[in-house]
Amino acid sequence: MMRVDGKVAVVTGSGSGIGEAIAKRLSKEGAIVAICDLDEANGNRVADEILSTGNQAAFFKLDVSKEQNMKETIDKVVEKFGKFDIMVNNAGIGKAGTVIEQTEADWDLMMNVNAKGAFFGCKYAVKKMLDLGTKGSIVNIASVAGMVGVFNRAGYCASKAAIAGLTKSVASDFAEQGIRVNSISPGTIESPWIKKILSDNPEPEQARIQMQQRQPIGRMGTPDEIANLAVFLASDEASFITGSNMVADGGLTAR
Repeated sequence: MMRVDGKVAVVTGSGSGIGEAIAKRLSKEGAIVAICDLDEANGNRVADEILSTGNQAAFFKLDVSKEQNMKETIDKVVEKFGKFDIMVNNAGIGKAGTVIEQTEADWDLMMNVNAKGAFFGCKYAVKKMLDLGTKGSIVNIASVAGMVGVFNRAGYCASKAAIAGLTKSVASDFAEQGIRVNSISPGTIESPWIKKILSDNPEPEQARIQMQQRQPIGRMGTPDEIANLAVFLASDEASFITGSNMVADGGLTAR
């Protein structure tokens, strides 16, 4: 079933990890995908891999923390593909540290990329959808870190909580215009960031076991499992869902 057939989707941070999985799944379900990332090499790689399947995609270099860059990128996507239906605000960054250890620069970086990036993405997606008369869908990638106090992640928790709150506000403001806005809060996912955390740990195998055991399901999630949920929320199958924060965490927050 082609659940988003013919729709044009913008996915930020889609050069790797969860964003890459979402972009490829949207393409598999029939969407034309704008691969947006700061990493030109990986962004072009993902776009080329989608093109090699016979589906449409293009890479756009994007720094989500820059308002004008966000506006211009969405304009370019519409100029190239002629429409705009789905926005996935996935780009994110994390730095370890307690509130004592983290610097102002650490805080600003996470707020600029995670919270401000989602704000700019929502702002210019909504504006363009209203201009085009599109009944679109916006999916913001938050985190269970925005719902619980994750050890040693003060700024990251705050930035992801901001995304969940932003989602509900934008959903409330534009529901009557037919624009749906939802967020996904993943648990621990096998992503490039998690791989880096494990590689930096003096006992990586023990750290991996501890990460796996946090989830009652007994393992970490995969990017594809988050992509499955993102595509559902982007599709018309989720037509009565807006303002929701969907948790996909292997039961982590159930305890």
